[in-house]
Amino acid sequence: MIEYWHNPRCSKSRQGLTLLEEKGAELSVRKYLEDAPSLDELRAVQSALGVAVIAMMRTGEKTFKELGLSKDADDTALLRAMADHPILIERPLGRVGDKAVIGRPPENLLDLL
Repeated sequence: MIEYWHNPRCSKSRQGLTLLEEKGAELSVRKYLEDAPSLDELRAVQSALGVAVIAMMRTGEKTFKELGLSKDADDTALLRAMADHPILIERPLGRVGDKAVIGRPPENLLDLL
């Protein structure tokens, strides 16, 4: 089952969800803005993504600047910021087992099938 971190207000997130549904994927949809991931969950997702922490963040978000964050910030500070302010998590995100992908473009999500 794919755990899908979804923001219904985001067009890419809606596109990704539709794509996976059309492919018949078994999904568990998590509205991560309402059900924010913990620091441990974020660490696990970052490891599964195999990318730098900053690559899983929405650095253009107003909150990123308001918190005084930068691309050079310490990974722990960035992870805590995402746990406290899930709007900073790049979306959409899909995870199955020890593999995760960011759905930008949405077709990246097909790697989870």
